[in-house]
Amino acid sequence: MITTNNVTLSFGKRTLFKDVSIKFTPGNCYGLIGANGSGKSTFLKILSGEIEPSKGDVAVPPNLRMAVLRQDHFAFDEFTATETVIMGHQKLHAVLKERDALYAKSSMTDAEGMRASELEMLVADYNGWEAEADAAVLLSGLGIESDLADTKMAELDGGQKVRVLLAQALFGNPDILLLDEPTNHLDIESINWLTEFLSRFENTVIVVSHDRHFLNTVCTHIADIDYTKIKVYLGNYDFWYQSSQLILNQTKNENKKKEARIAELEAFVQRFSANASKARQATSRKKLLEKITLDEMPASSRKFPHIAFKQERECGKILLQVDALSIIPEGEISLNAFDLSVNPGDKIAILGGQGPVKTLLLDTLIGNRNPKSGTVTWGTTIKQSYFPKENSEFFKGDNSLYDWLSQCTESIEGQFIRGFLGRMLFSGDEAEKKVNVLSGGERVRMMLCRMMMSGANFLVLDEPTNHLDLESITALNNGLVEFQGGVIFTSHDHEFISTIANRIIEITPAGYIDKQLKFEEYLTDPDVSALRDKHYHGHNRLSL
Repeated sequence: MITTNNVTLSFGKRTLFKDVSIKFTPGNCYGLIGANGSGKSTFLKILSGEIEPSKGDVAVPPNLRMAVLRQDHFAFDEFTATETVIMGHQKLHAVLKERDALYAKSSMTDAEGMRASELEMLVADYNGWEAEADAAVLLSGLGIESDLADTKMAELDGGQKVRVLLAQALFGNPDILLLDEPTNHLDIESINWLTEFLSRFENTVIVVSHDRHFLNTVCTHIADIDYTKIKVYLGNYDFWYQSSQLILNQTKNENKKKEARIAELEAFVQRFSANASKARQATSRKKLLEKITLDEMPASSRKFPHIAFKQERECGKILLQVDALSIIPEGEISLNAFDLSVNPGDKIAILGGQGPVKTLLLDTLIGNRNPKSGTVTWGTTIKQSYFPKENSEFFKGDNSLYDWLSQCTESIEGQFIRGFLGRMLFSGDEAEKKVNVLSGGERVRMMLCRMMMSGANFLVLDEPTNHLDLESITALNNGLVEFQGGVIFTSHDHEFISTIANRIIEITPAGYIDKQLKFEEYLTDPDVSALRDKHYHGHNRLSL
């Protein structure tokens, strides 16, 4: 169990949370949620002891072991992947190092021999005989194959390091597990493996994630940071959302009724207070007025942008035709003889592939890159809008948001532009903010704003949920579900794919699979499963 007692954290005049007292109990998984900047990662650091709160304290029984998903990807560069994982259990790792150092000696004294015996007993107590095997299971489940187990961390790429550090946090059955965005850089199959692992995990888990499907699957409770408080709800993310919206709507409705009653009483008092025959009734209603108080509606840090894509014209019968397309990333053909006919109503999720092949495919479809061979033909009625995964080149210079967005439209109506900025949570003076100081999430919202203003009837999006908070992901998700035009997109967000896509294209080592199915149907269809087995024969399934 881990307990917080009146924990408060302030930076100057800004308070992230105040007087937070929570018990996180064994056997439960707590999803820590809140808007960007609300203090989710900071609260995890307070729980781990990395940051001291302004007030209050955190109590962890001394016999319990806490594991944390490390964010420093270079801290373990001199160690192998396997040793890095085992270092997740610091006491076991120290015992193994001391034991190995003793056995490396050509001879031992009697005292050293006694110590070696003590160390062997500790290794057994910590289940150290199985350490390398347990590490291998974790690494394999997270997509790190056995040939990389003895590779130095410095030789692994960023995504592989993230997976090793996640395996490190999971290693050795910790009593308390703190995970900050554990699904980042994981493919869907690794996310599924992690989901199953945490679903079986019997100790305390506190996790921050923007993956709604992940939160819905693993969480028994939701700890919501808002209004400078942290309130714990029983149930998963969807249950929290429904409950919190119900409470909010009930409060709003009650306030509306009270406001109507107040207006009615005030009108009566104003009309009849000077009337002798009605003075007593006016006084009575004035007393009633004094008793009516509106329920407090504190300012929430949680804000939902309004994302809606309106097409200027409907798509014709021909949206997109691709014939015998081949693309080459870094000298090797990753997609060869690719054919695609996009039909009206298609919303296609592109899955699978290794390296940048999906991004290269979308770049080729949109015309930003020439294929090695083949043709891409868009319908004459089609106007495309593209959301690239990497957007930094769009935000160089010191234009204001207003001026930047003005370049994306022929309208000279200032209110028109400010209206779109307001929908994306840039209201008032924020319209004058410089584009070169925007955060990752703010840049994504501006790119989506640009797409909304385009009036396009075909949207191409490459990992659009990166950097977004849950509120923005939900708004984008709903906007794409309601969009009537064509869509091609990539994503690792299970919920996003499940609710938007009605057609799945998976790039495999043997080519590609194209099925007119919803994502959940694609994952469970026996014919697709057999086809995937054939396509991946002899190859690792690194991703969907």
